Amino acid sequence: MTDITVIELKERLDKGEKPVIIDVREVHEYEEYNIGATLIPLGELPGRIEELAAYKQQEVIVHCRSGARSATAKMFLLDNGFEQVRNLMGGMLAWRELE
Repeated sequence: MTDITVIELKERLDKGEKPVIIDVREVHEYEEYNIGATLIPLGELPGRIEELAAYKQQEVIVHCRSGARSATAKMFLLDNGFEQVRNLMGGMLAWRELE
């Protein structure tokens, strides 16, 4: 599945869609600025993957600050049976440019 742009995600959220979004940044980054995603820091993802089991066949969007950690999270989820994982290209850096 292809990755998603910040413009595409913002348009979907503005329409009222509620996709599954996982923020893999650290707690302090999330507290500073977030878009309401579920926070699961990348280092905690392996131990918390069961929390996401219900979404294995659904679209899951992962994001971080710039897109690097979320690319790692995407590969981890795909390797663990998730079928529709999309990385938010540019992460929160790109998102904040929309504002």
